[in-house]
Amino acid sequence: MQSIIQYRRFRKVLEVQLERDGEKVAELRQQRRNHHRTKASSLSEGKHSAAAVDKDKNATHEDAGQGNLSTTPSTTSSSIRHATAETDIEQIPDPDLEAGELHVVPTQSTTGTTLGHALTGIQVRDRTTKEGGPEAGKVFVVDWENEKDPMNPQSWGFARRTMATLVLSFIGGIVGFASAIDSAIIPQARAEFGVSEVAESLSTGIFMIGFGSGALIAGPFSETVGRNPIYILTMALYMVFLVGAGAAPNLSAQLACRFFSGMFGATPLVCAGGSLSDLWNPAERVFAFPMFACFSFLGPLIAPLVGGWVGESATLSWRWSEWITLIFSGIILTVVVLIQPETYHPILLKWKAQHLRRLTGDKRYRGGIEIRKTSLAMRLVRALYRPILMFIQEPIIILFGLYLTVVYIVLFTFLTGYTFIFTDVYGLSQGMTGVCFVGQMVGVLSCGALIPLNVHLRRRDIARAKALGPDVKVAPESRLYWAMIGGPAIPISLFWMGWTARPDISIWSPLLASVLFGFGILCVFMTTYQYLIDSYEVYAASALASITLIRYVVSGAFIEISIPFYRNMGVAYTLTILGSISGVLVLIPFAFYKYGPAIRRKSKYAPE
Repeated sequence: MQSIIQYRRFRKVLEVQLERDGEKVAELRQQRRNHHRTKASSLSEGKHSAAAVDKDKNATHEDAGQGNLSTTPSTTSSSIRHATAETDIEQIPDPDLEAGELHVVPTQSTTGTTLGHALTGIQVRDRTTKEGGPEAGKVFVVDWENEKDPMNPQSWGFARRTMATLVLSFIGGIVGFASAIDSAIIPQARAEFGVSEVAESLSTGIFMIGFGSGALIAGPFSETVGRNPIYILTMALYMVFLVGAGAAPNLSAQLACRFFSGMFGATPLVCAGGSLSDLWNPAERVFAFPMFACFSFLGPLIAPLVGGWVGESATLSWRWSEWITLIFSGIILTVVVLIQPETYHPILLKWKAQHLRRLTGDKRYRGGIEIRKTSLAMRLVRALYRPILMFIQEPIIILFGLYLTVVYIVLFTFLTGYTFIFTDVYGLSQGMTGVCFVGQMVGVLSCGALIPLNVHLRRRDIARAKALGPDVKVAPESRLYWAMIGGPAIPISLFWMGWTARPDISIWSPLLASVLFGFGILCVFMTTYQYLIDSYEVYAASALASITLIRYVVSGAFIEISIPFYRNMGVAYTLTILGSISGVLVLIPFAFYKYGPAIRRKSKYAPE
C-alpha cells in the first residue's frame, strides 16, 4: 500500500522538476536558435559577395552557357537562406534512435536530447556494445537530482526514517522471537509427541538451520524486485509454515514446518541490513544501527519468557507458543504493508525513469537496474557460491564469523542451559526461569549508553580523514570500538555465571552476570556487521550472508549438543569452556584495529 502511494508521489515530484528544468530547456533552445540564425545570415552574406566577384571576373567571357551557370550560386544561396530561415531546431531529426529491446522508439527531435542534458541527475552517455553500441544513440541513466532529492530515502526527514527503522526492528524481533520460543515448551511438546528432550529441541535447531539457508537467496531477490515485496511475500510464507508447526500432528511435521518457517523468516532479517544502508549514511548509522540491533536482539530473549509461562499454564496448550508468534507476526506484517516505504535505491530510480518515460514520451530514460548486465539467475548462482568462497579466502570473514558464531552458540545454548542453571540449581519454575532472561535484555538495552561515545569517536575519525584530504574515507576500523569496549564482557560474564551459580550463592549473582553478557553480545554483533559492510562495500551482502549462514547453522546444531553437555559436564565446566574460547576471540577486534588496513589491501573483494 505504502509503496503504491510512494510510486504515485514520484510522478508529482517529477512533474515539478520537469516544469522547473523545462525553463532551462527553453533557454537552451532559444540560444541555439539565435546562434543558428546568426550563422545562417553570415553564410548567406558571404555567398552573395562571392557571387558578385565571380560575376565581375567572368564578365568578358560571358556566353549563354556561362550565364546559366552564373545564376546557380545565387539560386543555391537563396535556397540555403530560405531553408535556414524556416528550419527550427525542433524540426531536425535526432540521430539518437533506440536499438533492440531497449532502444525501439519513434524518431525524436533533438529537444529530447536537450532535455536529457538539462535535467539534473541525468547522465547522458553512449550505449555500450551490449546495449546496441554508440551508433544506436545515447541512453539517459537516471540518478538522484542532488543530495537533497526528496525521492532519496537518505533525504527523508529524521522522524520518517526512524519510523521505517523501527518497523525493520520489529521484523527482526519477531522472527528472532519465533526462532527461540519453542525452546521454552520442550517438556510439554516432547510429552505429547512421545520423544526425548534432545529430539524435541530440534524444533529450535532446525529453525535456525533454515535461517542460515534462507540467508543465501535473500539478497538477489531483494535487489531485483525491491525490499518491500520480499518482506511481504516471505513474511506471509513464514506465517503459513508457523500455522503448520502449530498444528503438527507429530515431530516430523513440526520439524519440516519449522525449517521452512525459518528459511522464509530469514529473508526479512537479512534484507533489513540493506534497508538500513538505504536509509542512513555511514555517519548516521552510528546511532541507527544500534537502535535496530537492540530491538532485534530482544526478540529471542523475550521468547523464552513468554514460552515459559505458556508451557507452565494449565489452560493453554504448548501450541499457543506458535499461535502467539503468529498473531504478532500478522500485526507486524500489516504494519509493513500499510506504512513501510520502499527504500532500495535502484528500484526507486527505476520508478523515476518509468515516470520520465511517460511524462516526456522519450524511451531513453533508464534506471541503472534496467540496464545491468547480470541476470537474476546469475546473481542467484553467485549468491550461493560467493559467500562460501569468501568465508574460505577472507581472513576478516573467517575470524569475525568465528567470533560471532561462538557468541551465538552461547546465546542459543542458554535457551536450554537456563533450565540447568536456574531450574535445577535454584529450583525456579518453568515460567520464572524464562523471566531470568530479563537480565540479558537489560544488558542489551544498556548498550544505548555507549552511543554518544561512539558518535564522538566516529566524528573524530571523520575529522582526521578530512584533514588528510577531501577524498579520504574513514577507515572501516573506526567500527571496531563497540567490540573493543564490550567484547571482554562476554568471557568475564561466563566465568562469573559458571562459578557463582550455586545454591549457596545468591541468584542475583548469575543474574547480574547475564546483564554483562547481554551487553557484550550486542557490542560484538554491531561491530561485526558494520565492519564487514564498510570493508567490503559492494560485496557486503555476500560477506554478511556468509557469516549468517555459518553462525545460524553451527549454533542450531549446538542446541542439540547443549542438553547432554550441560547434563554431563555441569554448569561450571560448560561455561568455563565457552568462556575460555570467547576469551581468546576477544583479541580479534584489537588485532584488526592494528593490522586491518594491511589485510584489506591483500583482499580481492575489499576495495582499496
